[in-house]
Amino acid sequence: MLLRILTATLLAFCTAAGSALANDKKHAIASHGEPALGPDYQHFPYVNPDAPKGGHIAYGVNGTFDNLNPFILKSMRTTARGMWDPQFGNLTYESLMQRSRDEPFTLYGLLAESVEFDEERTYIQFNINPLARWSDGEPVTADDVVFTFNLLEEKGRPPFSNRLDKVADMEKTGPLSVRFTLTEDAGHEFPLVLGLNPVLPKHAIDVDTFDQTTFEPPVTSGPYRIKEIQPGEKIVYERRDDYWGADLPAKRGVDNFGEISVEYFLSGSAQFEAFKKGVYDIHFEGNPTSWQRAYNFPAIENGQVKKTIFENELPAGMHGFVFNTRRDKFSDVRVRQALAMLFDFEWVNRSLFDDVYERTESYFQNSELSSIGRPADEREKALLEPFPGAVEKSVMNGTYHATRTDGSGRDRNVQRAALRLLNEAGYTINNGKLIDDKGQPLTFEVMTQNEGQEKVALAYQRNLALLGIDMSVRTVDDSQYQRRSQNYDYDLIIKAYSASLSPGSEQVWRWDSRSRDVPGTFNYAGTAEPAIDAMIQALLDARSREEFVSAVRAFDRVLISGHYVVPLYFLPGQRAAYRSYLEHPEVTPIYGYVLPTWWDKRAEN
Repeated sequence: MLLRILTATLLAFCTAAGSALANDKKHAIASHGEPALGPDYQHFPYVNPDAPKGGHIAYGVNGTFDNLNPFILKSMRTTARGMWDPQFGNLTYESLMQRSRDEPFTLYGLLAESVEFDEERTYIQFNINPLARWSDGEPVTADDVVFTFNLLEEKGRPPFSNRLDKVADMEKTGPLSVRFTLTEDAGHEFPLVLGLNPVLPKHAIDVDTFDQTTFEPPVTSGPYRIKEIQPGEKIVYERRDDYWGADLPAKRGVDNFGEISVEYFLSGSAQFEAFKKGVYDIHFEGNPTSWQRAYNFPAIENGQVKKTIFENELPAGMHGFVFNTRRDKFSDVRVRQALAMLFDFEWVNRSLFDDVYERTESYFQNSELSSIGRPADEREKALLEPFPGAVEKSVMNGTYHATRTDGSGRDRNVQRAALRLLNEAGYTINNGKLIDDKGQPLTFEVMTQNEGQEKVALAYQRNLALLGIDMSVRTVDDSQYQRRSQNYDYDLIIKAYSASLSPGSEQVWRWDSRSRDVPGTFNYAGTAEPAIDAMIQALLDARSREEFVSAVRAFDRVLISGHYVVPLYFLPGQRAAYRSYLEHPEVTPIYGYVLPTWWDKRAEN
């Protein structure tokens, strides 16, 4: 009896101790492993904590804007830049936690000063910083968090509208605490996804009109407020002297500019001419030919503008022509594969780009997550076993490479191989035209956004015409491009799928069957394949880094084998030209330059 009592007492003690340990408040949460920075960290390693505050920076962008609300479907891609912005920074709205740009996926305290979660991550609790305030002085509370998730579920756009799909229960556990109990299929990473959710002020939002576009400056918690709006042309932000989070470790050395303006231009050429004249301060160059040839204007020669290539450790990602498989003509993988083979990268690279590009082959190019050159390991084989035929043999054994031509622009061997696939799919050449078994020619349109895309599309058009395929090229204005993209109203479209070292739930909105028919997602290809869904779930469920890498590689193999994209090219490094009075920290993190950490040297005086 005594032994049983002692055993029961010890068990109860261990259970209580384990529960207490699981419920310890933590300053950060990592997708895999432990956060790199401890609870006593003072700032991120890629900032200058002593950067001067003040001065000004102007950004230039192509397009227009007609809305200040970044969380609704209406005008989702024409919301003013900077409101909720991965590149320029979330200037006005804030998330529960802040992402470190020097770790694959780790979040540190922001609006939520700490988190609580168990080892299996069946729940996560966010504890709001008691100092957090809205721009009107009201405190940020747990009620605001609950309100935000419910509001965005009802009236928000994807992915915000779907965040509660994997939440079994959302409970306010105190004035400043909210606990999310997760569904069994939520995945290991999902608590971090919740941590990146914005928080909106319950007391300052009209629910009835929330899903309408507006130019009314909102009540927010972020470091900037709106100073000036010229609808469609310009928006100016000014740094708040009363910003509540200025002294947080995650915010030291960040948000340095006293004023930030975003200038809009109707075309890429007009934008670059404006940069040359000093209308805005930093230009991001994606065209290597322009980088070599176009930067010979006076401001470069006299040192007023600097050119810098920032190295990063990111996967290159996928850039290419995307087939809309919602169209019957692209439903056959053999047709997609044949059309992809006919893009003559070698000719395009030499003739248009001075041979500076490298060919894209993987969705996670140049990283450990890529499957290129790597045979599938046992974990991958186990994941893919239920889906025979989902991965090509060469992709599975690591010998696959994108088609390589002789660079002539008319490689007959490649043309014959592509035609064999098209014949298998029911197409033949008749009177110089490729027709199907009903006598209908294979014709389609590629929608382009600017002169650069149009140039590449015209080269591809020439390749396809040699086999009797009629591809037209249509360049549309920004508003039409955004509308048609949002509604999947295109045959082909040129897109770049950015990649990180921690791909996760964003892949649902790019490739999962759940996003295929929802307007406004990033599932441009219209994929709805069980193998894709299963691989996404596997990478979300992965507990160790090893399991995660295998799941991502298996995912990469399925996407490559589906030939949803005609791969184009990539250029290592990030190219930027900027005014000499701008300065950036010495350390470049693994994700590349972080614009909110830059500063204006004129503010030092």
